[in-house]
Amino acid sequence: MPTPRYSLNQLNAMSEAEFVAAIGPAFEATPTVAAQVWPQRPFADQADLHQKMVAIVQAMTASEKLALINAHPDLGARVAMAEASVAEQSQAGLNQLSAEEYEQFQHLNRQYKNTFGFPFILAVAGHTKASILQNFAQRLHHTQALEMATALGEIEKIAHLRLLSWIKTA
Repeated sequence: MPTPRYSLNQLNAMSEAEFVAAIGPAFEATPTVAAQVWPQRPFADQADLHQKMVAIVQAMTASEKLALINAHPDLGARVAMAEASVAEQSQAGLNQLSAEEYEQFQHLNRQYKNTFGFPFILAVAGHTKASILQNFAQRLHHTQALEMATALGEIEKIAHLRLLSWIKTA
């Protein structure tokens, strides 16, 4: 885990532009969440900040939520992605897929997108390639509504883990 970059006092004292630059990536390619939470400073702690960011996401329209989900890269893809996504996927070994594993991930990514219309989202911290594949298999049987809710829950976990790694505690 990277060394935290900001104290809560630093975040609370930042201009909106500095704040958005610092924590905007918590929600993949959706810095508007950080911009919308900035006026709610000061934050009591990292959990308070996360809770307020999650409330903003939960208040989004269905199309905004879908855009947030679609901002995430496919797992195991060999494409340009946010620095945080690269690190997270690398920790799960997704940057070292064999040719066969890569094809398996690509097949599941396509099948999932064809079924639900958005990418498979999983907070991969603590997962292995095998447990990720198991999640794919289980979740392909979800309903559209359940899977959208699951994807948003995973996005909240990802944001929480990112904030934990970026914010120094006392």
